[in-house]
Amino acid sequence: MDDQERRIEKIVGTDCERTEVTALKYMKYLSSSLQYPCLLTGVEDFPWEERYILGGGSKKEYQQLKKENPSYTDKYELIELLEPEDDMFEILAKVKRIADKKLFQIGLSWLESTDKKDCNYQLLNDYSVWHINY
Repeated sequence: MDDQERRIEKIVGTDCERTEVTALKYMKYLSSSLQYPCLLTGVEDFPWEERYILGGGSKKEYQQLKKENPSYTDKYELIELLEPEDDMFEILAKVKRIADKKLFQIGLSWLESTDKKDCNYQLLNDYSVWHINY
């Protein structure tokens, strides 16, 4: 077991499977551990952006849609964590886009700290690994 697996097990217990119970444990842990201000950006393109990033979508249309939708290239300030709303048990991040102050709810596993040296970076990376792999 590597260090990351140990950290995750310490949070959710030995049964690391993603369930409502483990997601809520993780949310409670992150709520008490994340340091604010917590500045975030996307880990990779968000699902709605895929056709524009991989090809097939108009660049002009993409730029227009980015004004109303969150983009992985945007910078955000974390406002609060919200409980999962679906059977994927994804903790939601309520964020404010820095550029225009628009509010969005984005799955936390899609986000990372803007600063890899920030203590929040590892916390969020561990969460993403847990959410994607378990």
